[in-house]
Amino acid sequence: MRVEVNRQLCCGAGMCTLVASEVFDQSDEGVVVLLDARPPAAALAAVREAADQCPCSAITLHESP
Repeated sequence: MRVEVNRQLCCGAGMCTLVASEVFDQSDEGVVVLLDARPPAAALAAVREAADQCPCSAITLHESP
């Protein structure tokens, strides 16, 4: 899976960092920071949950073939 974030859509709710802190962080301004665009298999469930919980739909998941 490849993860993409749109920092312009991010409203700074921080759900992604609460759910998947190994993949997402927040800048000093509260905007999402992507730490790992290709997270390990062990993190995929948390990454999917983070994308589902994002109130701004700033996280896009691209399933790898």
